[in-house]
Amino acid sequence: MTSVAFPAALGLTLLAAVAGLVLPRGPRRVTAGVLTAGGGAAAVVAGAAAMRGGDWSARLPGLLPLAGARLALDPLGGLFLAVTGAVAVCAALYGIGYTRHGGLDGRVPQTMVPVFLAAMTLVPAAASVSTFLLAWELMALASLLLVVAEHRSRDEVRAAGLWYAVMTHLGLVVILGGLAGFAAAAHSESFEGLRAAADGLPAAGRGAVFLAVFAGFASKAGIAPLHVWLPRAHPEAPSHVSALMSAAMVNLGVYGIVRVGFDLLGGGAAWWWLLVLAAGGASALYGILQAAVAGDLKRLLAYSTCENMGLVLVGVGASGLFAVSGARALSALALTAALLHIVNHAGFKTLLFLAAGSVLHGTGTRDLDALGGLRTTMPATTALFGVGALMASALPLGNGFVSEWLLLQSLIHALPSGGTLTAVTMPPAVAVVALSAGLAIATFVKAFGVGFLARPRSSAAQRAREAPAPMLAGMAVAALCCVLPAISPGAVLPALARSVAVAAPGPDAVTGPVTLHLAGLAGTMSPLLIAAFLLVAVVGLLALLRVAATRRTARRRARLWDCGAGPMSARMEYTATSFAEPLQRVFDDVLAPETDLDVTPLKESAYLVNSVTYRTRVGDRIEHRLYRPVLTAAARAGEAARGLANGSVHRYVGYGFYTFTGLLIALAVIR
Repeated sequence: MTSVAFPAALGLTLLAAVAGLVLPRGPRRVTAGVLTAGGGAAAVVAGAAAMRGGDWSARLPGLLPLAGARLALDPLGGLFLAVTGAVAVCAALYGIGYTRHGGLDGRVPQTMVPVFLAAMTLVPAAASVSTFLLAWELMALASLLLVVAEHRSRDEVRAAGLWYAVMTHLGLVVILGGLAGFAAAAHSESFEGLRAAADGLPAAGRGAVFLAVFAGFASKAGIAPLHVWLPRAHPEAPSHVSALMSAAMVNLGVYGIVRVGFDLLGGGAAWWWLLVLAAGGASALYGILQAAVAGDLKRLLAYSTCENMGLVLVGVGASGLFAVSGARALSALALTAALLHIVNHAGFKTLLFLAAGSVLHGTGTRDLDALGGLRTTMPATTALFGVGALMASALPLGNGFVSEWLLLQSLIHALPSGGTLTAVTMPPAVAVVALSAGLAIATFVKAFGVGFLARPRSSAAQRAREAPAPMLAGMAVAALCCVLPAISPGAVLPALARSVAVAAPGPDAVTGPVTLHLAGLAGTMSPLLIAAFLLVAVVGLLALLRVAATRRTARRRARLWDCGAGPMSARMEYTATSFAEPLQRVFDDVLAPETDLDVTPLKESAYLVNSVTYRTRVGDRIEHRLYRPVLTAAARAGEAARGLANGSVHRYVGYGFYTFTGLLIALAVIR
């Protein structure tokens, strides 16, 4: 099945790219969208077949110079391929309606979406260093062109594209350095050769390779402090592209860490996984804090991606630590939780970004302070966003609850039998997961309650219109992908067993008691399924009682007592900013909000106040403290270096001569 479905996925995406490039404007959008959705569906089939054990490999010696191209799919790559394909199906259906306006039906956007999907399809199937790096760079370039698709309309898009271009290519440089050094030491660039040679490498060399690739892959996954491109690029990209980036592309950063750290290098020292665990925990807390105070809906979702990818790395790091200590069952359980959260996050983040795009399409704004009242003008979008918010809040009946609960179980059960390292690291990790879950609830209560259920606070919110049918169809498919794992998690967990076995040092632990115990939920009544049935029954009973009461008594309007203040208005309700203010005060030292107070006196007297304006803004503290000084120093160095270029050819020849001489001297000293 994989040998047929995977080429079909690539073929359909390439056909979609050709259709987007050559077809006229009329049929271009629908044809490219349908073919892209078909390519995503074929990728799901290929990934599912690989997860069932249908390994597949192919070698194309004439496709790339020197080594050729190597492709292979195992259960680990199949998992990420299936997730990418499912997200692509939802985004492609949604894009048929979303790209109708705003210049997104041009040739470049319609061509780059299937090219982006093809690149993300090739990354988990690459079986050599050159093939992997080529697919990785193609993915970066295609996504960059999509991020700047609307650069003519907003200056923020151009700035976001610049940040993304610099960060993604710096990440590529360190990944290239790490994998190239690994291949040189192993005398082979194929993944098979790297696995065989990993044990013979010195510990320092293996550690250097892991550090390099971890930095590059963590940047792509949006892990703090390498996340600064993500809250800029994801909000400014078209919404269906934001879903592809935030629910599919960032997963491949985690794939790279797991593939290289566990599979190719065969695991490593404890400090590797302590680094992964610490980076994941810091990213989870920082991301959800920024999301909790964000007033831009898509920026809020982007920071939520930083949080969820941080939770995934907490699971990956814990799995590595357990493997080092010899706890194979716990290692497999933690990695299962991490991979399950990849699946669940892809589902609800796709739904949330698509729903946010519908809000932007219907109102023209992403500002939560200017929204409200959408439950009456956009009822379908409101219901679907509510489903996504429940799933992302890690509450029971949500798929996010299942994976985070499983992650907590793996961390908690490590405490009684673990050593000193586990006893020191696991309690903070448990606290991070619990705190991030609590803050996530507050974040999505704010997003859903203020943005959809409150009164409209602007004319744009009052004039909102429901999304077209293709956009609703894409969101409905994403909601279905969230609900199914939530009500029957046992049906998903056995499929992850083979994926975990590829990376986990103890595959026996995966196919043994851990998987069998969890898989038992699929054959019996799951507690989540029982809770879902009870919820549906209660809601149905309340609806019947309300209908019966309405039929018996006639309803009449009556003005309630309002203390003489008149009817409630939108100015009396919480805004997103005021809702988040208590959290902002609690974490004031971490967030470092910027405040500005302007007092304007009357012209007649400086002692009488005409108006008072108070502004508050919560910026990205890591960007201001870490990146801004570097950028300022680089700009000053560039200004100072202008004097070196005076147009003299003799001076330029002298620069080359002295540089070449210095290199020769350095090489002589090294030898």
